Amino acid sequence: MALVTTKKMFEKAYQGGYAIGAFNINNMEIVQGVVEAAKEQNSAVILQVSKSALKYAHPKYLKAMVDAAVEETGIDIALHLDHGADFEICKDCIDYGFTSVMFDGSHYDYEENVAKTKEVVDYAHARGVVVEAELGKLAGVEDEVSVDAENATYTDPDQAVDFVTRTGVDSLAIAIGTSHGAYKFKGEAKLDFARLETITKKLEDAGFHNFPIVLHGASSVDQNCVAICNQYGGQIDGAKGIPAEMLRKAAAMAVCKINMDTDLRLAMTAAIRKSFGENPAAFDPRGYMGDARAFIKELVEDKIKNVIGSVNSME
Repeated sequence: MALVTTKKMFEKAYQGGYAIGAFNINNMEIVQGVVEAAKEQNSAVILQVSKSALKYAHPKYLKAMVDAAVEETGIDIALHLDHGADFEICKDCIDYGFTSVMFDGSHYDYEENVAKTKEVVDYAHARGVVVEAELGKLAGVEDEVSVDAENATYTDPDQAVDFVTRTGVDSLAIAIGTSHGAYKFKGEAKLDFARLETITKKLEDAGFHNFPIVLHGASSVDQNCVAICNQYGGQIDGAKGIPAEMLRKAAAMAVCKINMDTDLRLAMTAAIRKSFGENPAAFDPRGYMGDARAFIKELVEDKIKNVIGSVNSME
């Protein structure tokens, strides 16, 4: 077994009306929790790494852990760079053996985003690696991505067609109302599904059949995890994510990849806080980190079964 790209994953997801979960990894316990859940549900999965995670764990360690996960589980796993800020970090990850990279040029003006994305696409495709790019700007803060609400912009459908045509990207992250972090909405949650439908139709009309769309900032911010965190000394009041029914609707449309990072952070933190709160004399990391791994597995299984719908996508 070996790492795979997202190409066939997305083809099957689009046709099947579900999405593949893309879960951010930072350490061994998160990797194990995610892939054990995916194996239990016979689901393909994307393990993705941010720039901050690369600094924290080093790409060689992360790659080795993911290779071990592939060998251990036998499921289809893609290793993806999340929010690559420049050509060099994308190149480095490709050279390390990642099978997918995201170049995020959304902070550049449009023409520069096109040019820089095309540079990454040319390098990646020559080496059998797929590329995701972003058009539009999501609000919120997560790792080194920070955009205030005033500067967030929804993706323009006509521009999306032009962008895909000129860059040759394999998937496109769009902005339709999701946001990064644990505080996604102040009021009622809203996603612009009409915009998603328009983008999909215009891409189809332009010859991009079943083109995969990506949703970033799509954690549900599980309220049980928030409650556990707060019960055991946390201060995460008012955190609010994307309702599961909205994510299910997106997955039934053109969205083939749904990113989740905040949910995993909350699950790990909740499990560790609970472990410390109930066992104040304990100091063996295998105990509280083991609890965190188990809680992450439980959360990811729920996402696969009840939100993104990728159960048995290995068949």
